[in-house]
Amino acid sequence: MADSLLKVEDLSVSVEDKEILSSISLEVNAGETHVIMGPNGAGKSTLGLAIMGNPKYTVTKGKISLEGEDITEEPANERAKKGLFLSFQAPVEVPGITLSEFLRNALEQRGGKRIKFWDFKQETEGNMGVLGMDEKYLQRDLNVGFSGGEKKKAEVLQLLMLKPKLAILDETDSGLDVDAVKTVSKGISEYMDKCGGSLLIITHNTRILESLNVDKTHVIVKGKMVEEGDGSLVKKILDSGFAKYE
Repeated sequence: MADSLLKVEDLSVSVEDKEILSSISLEVNAGETHVIMGPNGAGKSTLGLAIMGNPKYTVTKGKISLEGEDITEEPANERAKKGLFLSFQAPVEVPGITLSEFLRNALEQRGGKRIKFWDFKQETEGNMGVLGMDEKYLQRDLNVGFSGGEKKKAEVLQLLMLKPKLAILDETDSGLDVDAVKTVSKGISEYMDKCGGSLLIITHNTRILESLNVDKTHVIVKGKMVEEGDGSLVKKILDSGFAKYE
């Protein structure tokens, strides 16, 4: 039997008293790749943010569990320490803290102990090599002045460094050119191969999925789960769209 990692049960979520998600359920097992699809405004990103514990999103019903532990009321930082990771559609700029400082602090918070500089340097340089990132980025303020592709690479670098149990990737391929998508996809494949984690990918297209084996596809329309299937459902959606669900 597969080991259950994330379990979302009958989840309803509201923002400022407006219900965005209604009775959503899904389960991700260790090592699996799941895809969330749906039209704009369907609630896909809301699901990712609610799982991560963004305080803007209020869970009005249901339960979120990680490895059997109820985390529905846990703050986002505690969920991150337990192994959840969320990449954003539009990563924010954080003046005053370098990428290096951010990564090292995040690693120490996750592990609960200090990290030797040499160990940090070696691992960081190795992961930046996978992504074709110049080491000069480490001394730049986090995402400040980065292009869209550079911001996404910086997020995948965080993914490789933190080695979360479950990574939620929200439109990671949005706005990227073909070469940048290939590089980001390589980093995600590296995470799956070396870290053995799980993926919950929110996307509109298949570019980022080409190098991955999709175990399950979930379709959300108007805040409700309208269909689920294996990886073949992705192609069906691309061929026919979402009109039949609306």
